[in-house]
Amino acid sequence: MTPGSNIPLPTARVTVDVSAPVRLDVSGLLLTGDGKVRSDDDFIFYNQPAGPGVTYRSGGGTAPDAITVDTAALPPGIEKIVVTASPDAQGQTFQGIEPTATLRNADDHSVLATFTPPRLGAETALVVVEIYLRGGVWKARAVGQGYANGLAGIATDFGVTVEEPAAAAPPRPATPPAAPPVSTTPPPPQAAPAAAPAPGAGKINLDKGRVSLRKNQTVSLVKGGRPLLSQVRMGLGWEPAYGGKDIDLDASVIAYGPQRNHIDSCYFGKLSILNGAVKHSGDNLTGEGGGDDETIVVDLGRIPQEATGLVFTVNSFSGQKFTEVAKAYCRLLDATTGEELVRFDLTNAEAQTGVMMAKLIRQFSGEWEMTALGEFVKGRTVRSMVKPAAQSL
Repeated sequence: MTPGSNIPLPTARVTVDVSAPVRLDVSGLLLTGDGKVRSDDDFIFYNQPAGPGVTYRSGGGTAPDAITVDTAALPPGIEKIVVTASPDAQGQTFQGIEPTATLRNADDHSVLATFTPPRLGAETALVVVEIYLRGGVWKARAVGQGYANGLAGIATDFGVTVEEPAAAAPPRPATPPAAPPVSTTPPPPQAAPAAAPAPGAGKINLDKGRVSLRKNQTVSLVKGGRPLLSQVRMGLGWEPAYGGKDIDLDASVIAYGPQRNHIDSCYFGKLSILNGAVKHSGDNLTGEGGGDDETIVVDLGRIPQEATGLVFTVNSFSGQKFTEVAKAYCRLLDATTGEELVRFDLTNAEAQTGVMMAKLIRQFSGEWEMTALGEFVKGRTVRSMVKPAAQSL
């Protein structure tokens, strides 16, 4: 579909999922004939996932979020449902990460249409598509209307009440308010600048839930001042870019001592190191399938004292450059519950064959901190990553 084009819906139940190289927040709004919601209950999103005839489904960070619309179940007076999207990382624009909306039959999941909005730049939120009633027929229209002030701007335009930090605040501030209804990403600490942090700056914790890291940003793996948990799982995922060939990426963990001395490496050829404190899931040769392609479980409580730093790396064993890889990310999960704690989406890839994704460093206090790296180097094997990874500590 192209902007402004429309198609009649051949079925009463349709699903719209919106994908991009980074994680997105997807929402749906039920609108009356005057283009407004009846109340805040008509704003369907991650924290309010169901309304009359409209439901939200989370992709869990490994699949696109989606909005399902049952036109037969919509209440009288609702004539349009708009589907919106915004990058999960606070303040990130759509420049270079154009999303694609896929309209599907909700019953058999067959694809009815796709739409990628063109020429995006400073927008931090989009009305991607709308499902609307015209002449007694439900249709879908490609929209692609952008907003520079995030989901707060979209919500306000359609009549949703957005909590403001002060009563005198204008209805559409230049910076999106950090209100729960419009973002899943915790705000940066007050001491940090609003812009992306400088290297080594921007340390945050997990007190407010899942964190999306930017390059060089650090998160402390504590909650409420107490150690968060001892066992975590690092998941890494990727897809071949632009319909390319299968790509064999290899995830590894390289362990170092306090003097940046190499202790051991955990990879597809050595699935367990440090007396079982670090374990690899095994090799994925293609990157196909949803979810994490390779995982590494780290039992922080069992890591010997001589190991003070862990660097998580990915190599293109098959030789393709990372510019041929799409949707590369690493994420940290609670290995017991599967809850996602930290995510780092690797965008703006470079034409190299190795990347240092993230590092875990043990502090003098005993707590562990994770820092997103995103540093590209030349290296197709874990052995070639040992030296540059040491320099990143």
